Amino acid sequence: MAYSRLDKLVAQAAGIPRAEARRAILGGRVTLDGQVCRRPDQKAEESAQLSLGGRPLRWEEHVYLMLNKPAGVLSASRDGRQPTVVDLVRGEYPRRELFPAGRLDKDSTGFVLLTDDGPLAHALLSPRRHVEKIYQVTLDLPANEQMCRGFAEGVTLADGQKMLPARLEIDPEAPCRATVVLHQGVYHQIKRMFGVYGAGVVTLHRSAIGPVALDGALAPGQSRQLTAQELEQLRNAVGEK
Repeated sequence: MAYSRLDKLVAQAAGIPRAEARRAILGGRVTLDGQVCRRPDQKAEESAQLSLGGRPLRWEEHVYLMLNKPAGVLSASRDGRQPTVVDLVRGEYPRRELFPAGRLDKDSTGFVLLTDDGPLAHALLSPRRHVEKIYQVTLDLPANEQMCRGFAEGVTLADGQKMLPARLEIDPEAPCRATVVLHQGVYHQIKRMFGVYGAGVVTLHRSAIGPVALDGALAPGQSRQLTAQELEQLRNAVGEK
């Protein structure tokens, strides 16, 4: 079982500066497993029951957020001039160093996973893990079977870069709409792939990462924590136990 200093656990669980956590502990406002503890340096199990001012706290080693990214927001942790996906949740998680596990273009929308779990993010993005990312696209001209075959074989971009095989499914009711399934994340990949065939992408929306679909109840800009089942599904998708 992992142990940490009490002030560190309280700061992380409550999302407050460590100095503020120390003052709360010294002031008798923190309980550890039901008992008031006034020692900031007290070692405590990371699974210990904590409360601050009577409010239960839950310490989490990592945060995993499903965000419905709106258009016009950068997929980045920080930017000096434009809003980022992390800015949308920074007020709720001020002490976490969150980042997007995979990017969407500024004008694209949909599922962005925000986390501070570097190894899981890296595994989800690794082409070797073959984790699917599913996108809904609208084109400025109808998709066709030539595009489907090309995507399946692996499109060679205009700069000569060969993409991994992907899946393109055309909406039979509206051929300017399609679903794209990728296993990699090259810069502007979908737009560049369609560009080989002279088609432009009008809208792009990521609807799923691996087996986890974007929650339809999340409005653009809203987020929620992944459920335990969703997190387990992502870990299984990358081969983690």
